[in-house]
Amino acid sequence: MSKKHLPEIMAPAGDKYSYLAAVAAGADAVYVGLKHFSARMEASNFSISELAQLATLGRDRGTKTYVAMNTLVKPGDPESAGRLIDRLERTVKPFALIVQDLAMITLAKQAGFTGEIHLSTLANLSHPAGLEIAKKLGVSRVVVPRELNLDEVKLMADACPKDLDLEIFVHGALCHCVSGRCYWSSYLGGKSGLRGRCVQPCRRLYRQEKQDPTRLFSCSDLSLDILTKPLLDMPKVAAWKIEGRKKGPHYVFYTVKAYQMLRDNPKDAQAKKVAMDLLEQALGRPTSHSTFLPQRPFMPIQPGTETSSGRLVSEVKRDQNKLYFEPREQLNPGDMLRIGYEDQPGHRTIAIRRRVPKRGRMDIPFSRHAQGPTVPPGTKIFLVDRREPELVKLIKGLVTELDLFPIPESKESRFTPTWPKVTARSKSKGRTSKGRTDNGRTEAITVYRELPRGRVHGKGAFWLEHGTIAKANRSSISQSQWWLPPVIWPDEDKKYRSLIKEAVKKGAREFVINSPWQAAYFLDRTNATLVAGPFCNAANRLALDVLKGLGCSSAIISPELPEDEVISLSQNSPIGLGIVVKGLWPFGIARFLSEEVRHDAPIKSPMHEVLFVRKYGQNNWIYPGWELDLSNEYKSLDRLGFKSFITMKETWPKDVPKPKRTSIFNWRLKLL
Repeated sequence: MSKKHLPEIMAPAGDKYSYLAAVAAGADAVYVGLKHFSARMEASNFSISELAQLATLGRDRGTKTYVAMNTLVKPGDPESAGRLIDRLERTVKPFALIVQDLAMITLAKQAGFTGEIHLSTLANLSHPAGLEIAKKLGVSRVVVPRELNLDEVKLMADACPKDLDLEIFVHGALCHCVSGRCYWSSYLGGKSGLRGRCVQPCRRLYRQEKQDPTRLFSCSDLSLDILTKPLLDMPKVAAWKIEGRKKGPHYVFYTVKAYQMLRDNPKDAQAKKVAMDLLEQALGRPTSHSTFLPQRPFMPIQPGTETSSGRLVSEVKRDQNKLYFEPREQLNPGDMLRIGYEDQPGHRTIAIRRRVPKRGRMDIPFSRHAQGPTVPPGTKIFLVDRREPELVKLIKGLVTELDLFPIPESKESRFTPTWPKVTARSKSKGRTSKGRTDNGRTEAITVYRELPRGRVHGKGAFWLEHGTIAKANRSSISQSQWWLPPVIWPDEDKKYRSLIKEAVKKGAREFVINSPWQAAYFLDRTNATLVAGPFCNAANRLALDVLKGLGCSSAIISPELPEDEVISLSQNSPIGLGIVVKGLWPFGIARFLSEEVRHDAPIKSPMHEVLFVRKYGQNNWIYPGWELDLSNEYKSLDRLGFKSFITMKETWPKDVPKPKRTSIFNWRLKLL
């Protein structure tokens, strides 16, 4: 392969020392987050001034800097996000922005950003047809979902238009749910994964039936290691991405070095062996190839096995009133240890202050901040970060070099977004409290999985599947909405093109797209009415304006938004709005599922929350054991001018107990 087609090795950096470790390792690019608008808000992240200095050093060493501003943009965010992009352009000049929200694309253009726009995996562009829409919007690179196998990556690469390329995760954490399709943390308390605040409820212990609690949804890390070789034959795969912005310098350095060896020496058996050894020493979680190899897929969820990061080095012991441990390997000053798991008593991270020899004794210091009264004997201890003298020396040298680059002056921004024209708000006269009128200006819409036996109250809507289209008569087809699924995989592209064609032939006119990229199916169908569905995660007026430009006449807003932000959005929307007010809203959508999880059976969390899993097509929908219900807000939503009120209808599993509660999602919370 020619040199120009060698993919970039992209390193993560959550702080200065990890950035310098990436530069020391010779990474082609480093991606980072700022203090705001980053999908890893628990990382230390960077100030503009600090990043400007580091980016200058990076350029001097041939390392590009990418800035991730890949969060959901709330109604009040565009001004501050735009000012941040403006300051980045004038002070840091990053090579690219990585974005999730459509508003960020608009803001980057308005702020005069001269770098590239890369679409985060959180944007969920998962099927080949959608790539054309990304290019149309000015995107230069798409980060594909981690669930794709090798054949599917090839389908995406083959469909990639000119001036657009792909980025693929080769190493790091796997989420249980598809990126951009997880509301689990948000539904349980306003900590949104789309906002970089996920509290990782999928990593908890869960119990199904009478089994002991296990980590039913906790994934091992992804490591493509030697399977990266076929990617070298795909010039459109321009970057290999290593996940881990919360990891330390040790992890960054070792993983970058390993994937450089695998990229640069694909036929060298000794280089592969060294690379695998480097990955073993990187102190990540246990890894697997996941489902990347179509012929030999591996389920990355193995309940009962270790999924915690770091290398197991010891277990807690008790000697009278003292807790101690005896490590299986020598520990050096600066090494970081994690005691137990986050959901165990006494969990904490400690730093090694002095050398501890192999099988030597180290007493565990008392901590007032430890969870629970004490650490139980037998608790496992993991080495999660190292401070090898050689790496410390390299980083110190770069710190000295960094001092040669002046810290730029902080530049304030006066950027103000150019807002889209606001649509005229409908008068509420004549409406009922449930969002219906005799003249049809507002609609109560119920979304069904199958054709209902009885009368449909209000307007019917159906998930677009062959069985439903085949059974429905022409009258109901033409009068109903047809919803595309939240995730369409590469091998389903032809299926949905065919289903849309069949539906239109039978009289269907109104379709709900559940990602912006699904608008690609309707570019040549000017007679189709498009609605942006709730899984488009539209949460601000600039994103709504982009959806309008893609052909959407209205949008069903993100159900994550609390009341005050729903009010704000309704007052400034460029298109008509709808909202999900009732029914089963999923915790998340996953492509893979542990064999130990039974569909439509109750699963209990440590907090006694009930959930269940149901499969539709290739996707597993994880539902809470209670419904969303904003019935009490109908009148206020009606006064705000909402045009459609959506009920998500699901049959209740016979084995799951009927709930005694409902949820108002984040309605009364502050979405962080």
